[in-house]
Amino acid sequence: MGVVSLFSVAPEGSITSPKGFRAGGLHCGLKKTARNDLGAIVCEVPAVAAAVYTTNVFQAAPLKVTRESIASGGRLQAVVVNSGNANACTGKQGEADAYAMRAAAADALGLAEHDIAVASTGVIGELLPMDRVSTGIAGLPAVLSAEDDGAEQFCQAILTTDLVKKEVCVRLAVDDREVLIAGAAKGSGMIHPNMATMLAFVTTDAAVEPQALQQLLGATTDVTFNMITVDGDTSTNDMLVAMASGLADNRPLAPGHPDWEAFAAAFRHVCETLAQAIARDGEGATRLVEVTVEGAVTEQSARAIAKTVIGSSLVKSAVFGADANWGRIIAAVGRAGEPVNPETVDIKLGDIVVLSGSRPIPFDEEEALVYLQGDTVTIHVDLHNGKGSATAWGCDLTYDYVRINAAYRT
Repeated sequence: MGVVSLFSVAPEGSITSPKGFRAGGLHCGLKKTARNDLGAIVCEVPAVAAAVYTTNVFQAAPLKVTRESIASGGRLQAVVVNSGNANACTGKQGEADAYAMRAAAADALGLAEHDIAVASTGVIGELLPMDRVSTGIAGLPAVLSAEDDGAEQFCQAILTTDLVKKEVCVRLAVDDREVLIAGAAKGSGMIHPNMATMLAFVTTDAAVEPQALQQLLGATTDVTFNMITVDGDTSTNDMLVAMASGLADNRPLAPGHPDWEAFAAAFRHVCETLAQAIARDGEGATRLVEVTVEGAVTEQSARAIAKTVIGSSLVKSAVFGADANWGRIIAAVGRAGEPVNPETVDIKLGDIVVLSGSRPIPFDEEEALVYLQGDTVTIHVDLHNGKGSATAWGCDLTYDYVRINAAYRT
């Protein structure tokens, strides 16, 4: 069964397209410009919720609060997000501020505190100006909307160094009822998730069993968000939250449901599309880079090798310079710490074979130059050592990446 037959993309859809969801955003003064810096997604009913978080030892205060909210009942009715300040490495005051955000949102929205998640992104080590945050949260109910403009304002509110918003929506049939799955994300730098400054939110009106949603979210994250890198830095604030309203009125989904395969495929498409969008919008990036590794001893081994190649500064620099320097690719393969037969590796840049059986193959340098100057560069590595395969996404390393991050706080 092909992917197209399982679900279809809804080009005009957004995170408010699934039944029961509203969203909005506004400027409360966290950013120096007048751009939105506070937003919320609100569900009209308690939604089944699942989340994954950064594995960075220094986890931002909002993650603790969100963990507690979801753990209290496995459901959420709102998530409130600020940009411009990460509220990370801010000690007891930072924790108190995260709880205060949740309390203020509960008061403004008329919800229980444990039904609310909070998330933050931006500069590490600075306390939130809670007077501005509290005033902004009090104004959120007035800007919430189920229309696309509400989703647009939310997407703008979560951006930091991002150049573009990231969103996607798909539709499928479950129990002969239309189900929508949508997502929105932010991320451009400090991207090397292990679950960058990455935040992502998925909404659906499907009814899903809580344990099934958490397991699906974890498994999907491993092959989507955890397979991207921009700069090799895992953020203190990475968080991915999924909310299922159940208002599509289908029988609760779980493995064994006739439509579970279709739902899982559509859910993966949403996450993979957002992950690729983050990689493409890497700070200073000019090209999306996709690395596929086949023939590894295991899928886990293929993932490790693919992320090593995509994360190599030398490979990324070569792509920026449109230099078909395959030596950097095979060197990255060899240092990934995974089983590799040094006599059997093939490498292709797009359709251009540059290595076969670990031996150089003459190729047209001009053809390779033209290919590497394109918007998307694919690198294919076949190890001929097993059945494991994986794909990772990243971007080139440019002068602008250094410029952006050299002046991040200014």
